[in-house]
Amino acid sequence: MSATLGVLLKELDPSLKIHLYECGQEVGAESSNAWNNAGTGHAGICELSYTTGRGADGSVDVRKAIAIYAEFERSKQFWAHAVRRGIIADPDQFVRQVPHMSFVWGREQVAFLKSRYDGMVKHPFFESMVYTEDPATIQGWAPLLMEGRGDEPVAATKMDGGTDVNFGRLAEELIAWLDGQADCRASVAHRVMDLEQDGDQWRVRVCNLQTGERFDHEAKFVFLGAGGGTLPLLQKAGIPQGRGFGGFPVGGQWLVCDRPGVTEKHFAKVYGQACDSAPTMAVPHLDARIIDGKRALLFGPFASWTSKFLARGGKFTDLPASIRPSNLASLIKVGLKNLDLIRYLVKEGLQTKRSRMRQLRQFYPMAEDRDWRIVDAGIRVQAIKKEDGAAGIVHYGTEIVTDERGTLGALLGASPGASVSVSVMLQVVARCFPHLIGSPRYLEMLGDLDHRDESVLQWESLPADWAANDEALGLSPGASEPLLEEGLVER
Repeated sequence: MSATLGVLLKELDPSLKIHLYECGQEVGAESSNAWNNAGTGHAGICELSYTTGRGADGSVDVRKAIAIYAEFERSKQFWAHAVRRGIIADPDQFVRQVPHMSFVWGREQVAFLKSRYDGMVKHPFFESMVYTEDPATIQGWAPLLMEGRGDEPVAATKMDGGTDVNFGRLAEELIAWLDGQADCRASVAHRVMDLEQDGDQWRVRVCNLQTGERFDHEAKFVFLGAGGGTLPLLQKAGIPQGRGFGGFPVGGQWLVCDRPGVTEKHFAKVYGQACDSAPTMAVPHLDARIIDGKRALLFGPFASWTSKFLARGGKFTDLPASIRPSNLASLIKVGLKNLDLIRYLVKEGLQTKRSRMRQLRQFYPMAEDRDWRIVDAGIRVQAIKKEDGAAGIVHYGTEIVTDERGTLGALLGASPGASVSVSVMLQVVARCFPHLIGSPRYLEMLGDLDHRDESVLQWESLPADWAANDEALGLSPGASEPLLEEGLVER
């Protein structure tokens, strides 16, 4: 998110001076790291958790999926611009085309998926989606799903134009470019310790973690995009708009297989239904991934209870240290109203590999223990806020907090996160740098379509420039699956 905002602002106003501080030894190693997130280009294609509501007639409400698809296309538009401008040298290093599938079993879930498909395929975003209840067809799409499966009802949807995104590599590319621009710098191993307003500026206290030196950096605008580390800094900033926010951290793990005899049989991201009490980051999916140049299958994530806000450098005291009089009531309400979630997280955290393999076999019945290992995933801090006098975990979307004068912005929340980073960061630009919205540079980079406008629900065709964006990124929505797999292997 921070990398996206930095490049957006520098492209919109080259005179800006920008300094990015990262507490880790490298950028993009926390939430953006390929092992710490699903790597799904969240476009609403396969994620069933984005279509849980029902309309008055009982049909599945697909409006959220349509909105997320539009926002992901805005991200692709920005990435394509970055490729054309030379900001990103090789898009193959961070984005690849991978089919997106939804897969369910049991009569009730089959009926749900059919209703979801009927609603989505009417929109031009999803007109290439295919639905089937035929086991043989599903076997052709994703053989591992059907090998050894019984005769229970099954159904699946599939779109070839899905993506797998290495957001860690993307962050590295964007920040490397930003670090090379005039009056811009990125400093790793520097932790922001405190910040306070001083007139019309912010005094940011920074610690060089390698030398121990502490110094103040004065800035007219500050953005807090530190993942789980944002909430403590927002609390230190003391702005009224940040009062009442709390954080509920959720850890995670993957089951990982890199055995060629298994990985070569699966070339898709396949999402299923989550347990009723599971957070959205724990929706189960079986994914084909390319990480560090190696092909692998990831299943999960398995959520777990934690009190740390960061996977790297986090402390078990993070959660209790974030409690304030302004958010104590909200945290208590969350605990009381979400006991099923808390029990679920504790239960998940106590699972053995054997019990996790049983969950995997619901997707891949013939999975063998010896082929899979457990790898830690990242930590997501779900934002808790007061809303209409009540408190709740913000399961969907992200939360942007800005002060009244537009001198400070902060990002809280999780899914769909990085996939819609451009739309989310444009909210920050609109609130804090409104004069840049609609400028000639803005129109050249992003055009004049508002992808967040509800009018996208009524679009009858795709914008003409979307195909050019896909071409710049090396994506080919109309390509056949065998060609896609061949291209993936050759890369």
